[in-house]
Amino acid sequence: MFGEKLRALREAKGLVQRQVAAELDVDTAYISKLEKNEKRVSRSKLKKLAALLSYPEADLLTLWLANKLYTLVKDEALALQAMEVAHKAVADQTIHNPN
Repeated sequence: MFGEKLRALREAKGLVQRQVAAELDVDTAYISKLEKNEKRVSRSKLKKLAALLSYPEADLLTLWLANKLYTLVKDEALALQAMEVAHKAVADQTIHNPN
């Protein structure tokens, strides 16, 4: 999910992995693993990635969070039910605490 999008954005910009790695001050292998969903990027690097790839930071953050959730529940039989409960809790919190 996140890795595939990262690769597509990088390729659309005509960048190679080593260019992205240099901007993030990481090695190329790390970028390769991100794109294969074998590693997770830190939240602190998301802003830099979004700017580098000319992609809205909020959209990249949303995908990053979704990927974290998916990784956590993907092998659970009750994953969808758990996500529905979490969705309701987040929605209720948003209604009661809009800021």
